[in-house]
Amino acid sequence: QALLVESGGGLVQPGESLRLSCAASGFTFSRNAMSWHRQVPGKEREFVARIAVIGSLINYADSVKGRFTISRDNAKNTLYLQMNNLNPEDTAVYYCNTSPPNSAYWGPGTQVTVSS
Repeated sequence: QALLVESGGGLVQPGESLRLSCAASGFTFSRNAMSWHRQVPGKEREFVARIAVIGSLINYADSVKGRFTISRDNAKNTLYLQMNNLNPEDTAVYYCNTSPPNSAYWGPGTQVTVSS
């Protein structure tokens, strides 16, 4: 049974940074492209970033390009999202999943709040 557990969220001020982690188990992490998504209450979940199996192909949403960096450690079955220069519009619950996302894999997410 696949399990994805996100961590690293918190409350930060505008301009600060956070690093999110996603621990994967129950499936072959190293053989799957992975992605980050986020959701604000009342809105649809939106794509943030995607990384290929060996990290050679990476895509970002325009809203985070240049500020966020996705990476992975296949030896640790862990996906990361380094978020720099955060702004209030980045406030959301952040989720990881495969790419494309598997509806059965959504985890609890981790809350990121950017506020002064």
